[in-house]
Amino acid sequence: MSDSTLLRNGQNGTSTAPPFEKLVPLETLPDKLRAHRERGETIVQCHGVFDLLHPGHVRHFKAAKQEGEVLVVTLTPDRFVNKGPGRPVFNELLRAEFIASLESVDYVAINHWPTAVEVIGEVRPDVYVKGSDYADDKDDLTGKIVDEREAVEAHGGRVHFTQDITFSSTRLLNNHFNVFSEEAEVFLEGFRRRWSADDIIGMLDSLHDMKVLVIGDIIIDEYHFCQAMGMASKSTTINAKYLDGERHAGGVLAVANHVAGFCDTVHLVSLVGDEDDQVEFIESKLNPKISSRFFSRPDGPTTRKVRYLHKYQYQKMFELTYIEDGPLPQQVEENLNQYVQEIASDYDLVLVTDFGHGMIGPSTVAALAETAPFIALNTQVNSANRGFNALTKYPRADYVCIDQEEIRHTYHDRFGPLQDLIQKAVDDLSASFVTVTRGHRGSTTYRRGNGMHHTPVFSEQAVDTIGAGDAFLSITSPLAARGYPAEVISFVGNAVGALAIQVLGNRSSVQPVELKKYITTLLK
Repeated sequence: MSDSTLLRNGQNGTSTAPPFEKLVPLETLPDKLRAHRERGETIVQCHGVFDLLHPGHVRHFKAAKQEGEVLVVTLTPDRFVNKGPGRPVFNELLRAEFIASLESVDYVAINHWPTAVEVIGEVRPDVYVKGSDYADDKDDLTGKIVDEREAVEAHGGRVHFTQDITFSSTRLLNNHFNVFSEEAEVFLEGFRRRWSADDIIGMLDSLHDMKVLVIGDIIIDEYHFCQAMGMASKSTTINAKYLDGERHAGGVLAVANHVAGFCDTVHLVSLVGDEDDQVEFIESKLNPKISSRFFSRPDGPTTRKVRYLHKYQYQKMFELTYIEDGPLPQQVEENLNQYVQEIASDYDLVLVTDFGHGMIGPSTVAALAETAPFIALNTQVNSANRGFNALTKYPRADYVCIDQEEIRHTYHDRFGPLQDLIQKAVDDLSASFVTVTRGHRGSTTYRRGNGMHHTPVFSEQAVDTIGAGDAFLSITSPLAARGYPAEVISFVGNAVGALAIQVLGNRSSVQPVELKKYITTLLK
């Protein structure tokens, strides 16, 4: 773009450049702005997602332009728009094109980083402009406005807050663009009348001082990404080419990492195998806030599940499990039980994730039931334990979180009413809360004295469903221990699930800021 295309209308301060010429790669933007600085012109910057361009944005940009001669708008790229599944509705190129069409805007560039801090360093604005809703630091869920202000001032600039009329892109999209299914729209309309985003976020924030003991089976999840090459020439074997791979901290490790995002005191108790303990990898993947105690069984490896997947579609081709799931050696079991009995009463919540892989036997169940003040429980049915890891092996639990197949499996009832099975679980375990997750049908939560509450799914766009139930359990369990309403637990759990299915397996845990932003998106 030549300087001749950047001539301005001196009367109205608007750019005469065609929209496509205003779109510039971020790498070339500093050079473009240098010429303006040499002419003594003031550089103004706005930054955001701007998913749906609306009158509030137009007036915001006009107000920003009054602070200088050159207005630069930088955009959050699609991969870092942290507002939940299905967002942004408009991709980064369309968003950039929309904004470039405005007369008040001189340059538009797409950021390369997840926050504005780095791009502020590239633009070095004299004035950085935000809307009035960012004027109070406490209103910014991300906490980044403070970092942005420091970045601007580090280059001698200042932050200016516009005071014009505001709209919410999220609210407009929710109300007019059919972002959610009809069932979810009806649910959210009613839920918004009873609860605000601030209400739910306040409940999540209240969890930070809880002391949580997490106990259960470790699973190391390995993913080998392959490309099928066809059938071998001399046998019926399907041959695949190995491309690359990754390892995740799964099972109880994933649960502990999820919990540690919301609760400051988390202690993990689990089991490793002498043959291949994986301890170095495990410790490298745990949230630093988590303290741990690992018992060791001498007769097997740490459980490891190796999945072979198609590289680009994540279609599973084959799975291989390294496991010793027989009863623990007597001395190991006694040491584990003694430790549990010594510490369980010190915690507000004991979260049990029983994958049926050999760690939690009858005596450990008894030790937990006798000493834990509040038990949150999941017993998983999987290919290694089908028929042998029923919920009812526990004499008590205060909160049960289980999927529909698992509760039906427990009570040998394939088609009966779900509410009847939930009532059986409540009676058998003296539970105060029971949640049943139902995949694409959402979740149903029961609380004594509060009845049944069903919540539909908020997103059916899934990369991988593995680990979503563990994430649901992890973040709803502290809410249940705090005694929050059943409908809030079901709502938060489904929001967590919608985020968890966007990543492969346990590649990353659900983070508080991510969840709070998505809840805000849902309830606007």
